[in-house]
Amino acid sequence: MAGTIQQRPVRDEHTVGELVGQATEQISRLARQEVALAKEELAEKGRRAGVGGGMLGAAGAFGYAGLLALAATGIAALDLVLPLWAAALIITGVLFAIAGVLALTGRGQLRRATPPKPERTLGSVKADVEEIKGRAHR
Repeated sequence: MAGTIQQRPVRDEHTVGELVGQATEQISRLARQEVALAKEELAEKGRRAGVGGGMLGAAGAFGYAGLLALAATGIAALDLVLPLWAAALIITGVLFAIAGVLALTGRGQLRRATPPKPERTLGSVKADVEEIKGRAHR
């Protein structure tokens, strides 16, 4: 049997080094995906906060205009010219109504945007950790 060559049996199993390499690559990919998801979620919340802040700014501007109109109404009322102060009072009421609607809408937008933490991403990371723990115990 001097001419026979012994062959190693082919294994389907991976070495520990290969398994560690695969695990490292998978964990790295998972971490990158979670970071991308967190960035996307925070950008969405930032846009919503921007809209809410803009609406609150507009509410402030309309509120200021309302105060000016209210002052004009007071002056017109002292003048006792009914059509003038009535018109000024109507405009004042409309401006305050607009300011109120904008303030309530803007506040609602800000509440949905805060706190600025990526809640869906945190839930996804927790689920990933539980999955890894579950596989480690098998």
